[in-house]
Amino acid sequence: MATASPAQSLQGPVESARKITGWYIAAAVLFIVLGMLAIIEPALAGLAVSRLVGWLLVFGGVSHLIGAFKGGGAKHVGFQVLVGLAYLIGGFYCLMHPLLAIGSLTLLLAAVILAGGVLEIITYFRLKGENASGWMLFNGIIALLLGGMIWFHWPSSSVWAIGILVGTTLLMTGMTRLMFGLAARRLVRHAAG
Repeated sequence: MATASPAQSLQGPVESARKITGWYIAAAVLFIVLGMLAIIEPALAGLAVSRLVGWLLVFGGVSHLIGAFKGGGAKHVGFQVLVGLAYLIGGFYCLMHPLLAIGSLTLLLAAVILAGGVLEIITYFRLKGENASGWMLFNGIIALLLGGMIWFHWPSSSVWAIGILVGTTLLMTGMTRLMFGLAARRLVRHAAG
């Protein structure tokens, strides 16, 4: 009876890991390209974010309204209807008044970027010994700087700030993920033989 060597038994998982890291690297490159485009055209990126949020709110509102009538008591139905209507109103507001929505979204985005920066820094301290963990710290610091910068320019620069902030965050996130993907690819290559 022939037995397989350990290297042969790893071929299936190694090949799967190669595919996964390939997709991870491709997604990272997509983030980098989208980030660069948003930085080049920040007003257009801000408008796109406003439209995206508007449509997401509309779809969320419709989902809540549909879900309201799938069962539950009167309180559940009433709450779901109210939430669905609030989402719909917010979504239509974003779609009908995109420039006003950009101002509101800019403050919300600043809060999200600040929170993301804090989480990236916390993740760095948890992964300090891992390959490419310094990129996590760098990404967190950049996110904190960008999120804080918005308070000094709001509301006058909302039209360009949201595009620049989204673009820079996408660019830095893409670069961080690219570094982790390349580190994972090296580990896969090392495991393969």
